[in-house]
Amino acid sequence: MLDRVSKVLLTVVVAAGATVCSLHGQQAGQPQWKDRAEYDLYQAIAKEQDASKRLPLLNSWKEKYPTSAFVQLRNDVFLQTYAALRQPDKVITAGNEALQANPQDFTALYLMALNVQLLPKPSTDDLASGEKAANGILSNLDTFFAADKKPATTNDTAWAQAKTQAETLAHTTLGWIALQKKDDATAEKELTKALQLGPNASTSAGWPVDSAQVSSWLGTAIAHEAIQQKKPEMYPQALFQFARAASLDQAQGGLPAAARQPFETYFVNAFNRYHGQDPAELAKLRELAKANAFPPQGWTLDDVNTVKSKNEEEFKKKNPGLALWLNLKTALTGAEGQQYFDSNMKGAEVPGGTGGVQTFKGKLISSKPALHPKELVLSLEDGTTPDATLTLDAPLPGKADPGVEIEFSGVPSGFNKEPFSITFDVEKKKVIGWPGKDAAPVRHRPPAKKKG
Repeated sequence: MLDRVSKVLLTVVVAAGATVCSLHGQQAGQPQWKDRAEYDLYQAIAKEQDASKRLPLLNSWKEKYPTSAFVQLRNDVFLQTYAALRQPDKVITAGNEALQANPQDFTALYLMALNVQLLPKPSTDDLASGEKAANGILSNLDTFFAADKKPATTNDTAWAQAKTQAETLAHTTLGWIALQKKDDATAEKELTKALQLGPNASTSAGWPVDSAQVSSWLGTAIAHEAIQQKKPEMYPQALFQFARAASLDQAQGGLPAAARQPFETYFVNAFNRYHGQDPAELAKLRELAKANAFPPQGWTLDDVNTVKSKNEEEFKKKNPGLALWLNLKTALTGAEGQQYFDSNMKGAEVPGGTGGVQTFKGKLISSKPALHPKELVLSLEDGTTPDATLTLDAPLPGKADPGVEIEFSGVPSGFNKEPFSITFDVEKKKVIGWPGKDAAPVRHRPPAKKKG
């Protein structure tokens, strides 16, 4: 935990003047050690790198010197120690105690804002403490990072970045707390601000939060709003943020591979539910989300019904005859199939120019008889399943092998729902593509006349 906050927190601690003078170098007006023993105890605490061993030393300091002149310093070291031990509940408790002594204690505000997010089951009081801490950072941001408080060893760029990182944490915490309180509009506003401040924030680079985590929370807030407000058009914006959470590399603010896997699973499942399985479109969304914190103006993603409708329209343009055939199949196999047939098909020429379609096209399955047939069985839908029977008014010439493509139009005389099939009365002249031919008659030459 200390590694996550050192670049921001320790910079400001130094800037705030939280340094300890030596026992013999103190000047008038400065905090004074009670005695040499207190100073030695502090030195032992400062040198101890193991947080679990540092904690009992801190407790001893508090018990022996409850009114120490260095109470804020002690409170801050308590806070950092609890954070290092990954005890967020203790951070919140110690932070509230520290703020009673100094409401502008940056260490307390910062660590409380960070650690409230780590509580497995935050109480209402915990959320209130975290919110107070985050607002405390924002309210005093210019004071904490005033130019005259910049340490001599910190350059202007690093000082400005530390300020941005602290501001990013505050907005992230406010957004996360709003999400816990189901205040999705506030969550969206605060998390959007956090993402704008740190579009590629990464804890590996010293930021207090990872951009991928912020995107995940932002996506959740937007998704909740889309459902509650019955605005499905908002959902693509949520999917975009889920894509960022699942796809960002660590250098861009992404999570380690193991931590990223749950985000990946959720994103792919959510994408497939909303848009339908489309690997090319999913990959395109990944790349867009990796390159941008927010989608471009006007960007959206079609839902599965829109995709289906567009695919059907495209299919109709490319295969108008087959599209019409499938529409007829849907109508005839429905509950009112017989009524549809009697009202719209029986006795009428089909397709008859409907939708610009003049003929149906199918592949020959069989013919009866094989030579000079008067009945053809075709497959229109998939080329293998028989679904149309043509009864001809006159035999066709010759014969044809199965698989040949035949076009026709005719008058439906009946149909079956299962297995689906329509029977047509068809004039011979309306069969197109029949390859059979009758053999030419053999011409016999008359015998030569004998000469007298």
